Amino acid sequence: MTAAAKRRIFVGDVQGCCDELQSLLEKVRLDPAADRLYCVGDAINRGPQNAKTLRLLRQLGAVMVLGNHEMHWFEVFLGTRAIKGRDTLEDLAQADDRDELTSWLKGCGFIHVEPDVVMVHAGLRPSWKDYALTDLGLRHRLSRILEAGGSFAFDDPDLRFAVSVRTCDPLGAMPHSRLQENDPPFRPWDEHYAGPRIAVFGHWAQRGLVVTRSVRGLDSGCVYGNQLSAWIAEEDRIVQVPARRVHCPIE
Repeated sequence: MTAAAKRRIFVGDVQGCCDELQSLLEKVRLDPAADRLYCVGDAINRGPQNAKTLRLLRQLGAVMVLGNHEMHWFEVFLGTRAIKGRDTLEDLAQADDRDELTSWLKGCGFIHVEPDVVMVHAGLRPSWKDYALTDLGLRHRLSRILEAGGSFAFDDPDLRFAVSVRTCDPLGAMPHSRLQENDPPFRPWDEHYAGPRIAVFGHWAQRGLVVTRSVRGLDSGCVYGNQLSAWIAEEDRIVQVPARRVHCPIE
């Protein structure tokens, strides 16, 4: 954060709900000249306005980390995976500025570190100690995958953890399937997190808003008809706006 910045505003998973994002930024009275906007990833997919969402975040100079839906978009962009199922990426795929928006996404990392806050899409592996160094490594792996034109398939365990973890064991091992997520020894990853920075994350809509001493979980399921949430760091305050409709049925 620069010396001139008044507030840091962290926004949960937008998932193409740009109207709600605009309403939330109006409610927090974002001042683009002074405040800094942050996005926890999954800015796109499942909602109706994906290209518009990325344009707005880019225009506002948002700091964003990549989520699993951005990973999916990279595969679609590379042609290694098709748009299907509940995807709503057609507007982005057909946008005149698709390549420009994708290049902006490629410049985003996986872990953003500030002296008092660390931001990631899904979670932080307990074994990670130097988050900035870990982010550099993850960015390098992403670049190699993109250059090779391959598919992610979440084969890389650290990439998979950063963008898709929900629960893990104390050593950071993830369950093999969602059916095992709540079985011992697996617990929400943030229960293994001890700080010292406040960890800001998204990804887990069914769990909803999470506020503890050491974490702020901001995925409150806007795309599923619930709320879009923001955390204003300097005020330690949560601000929410309701979804305008159910854009996608929850899994």
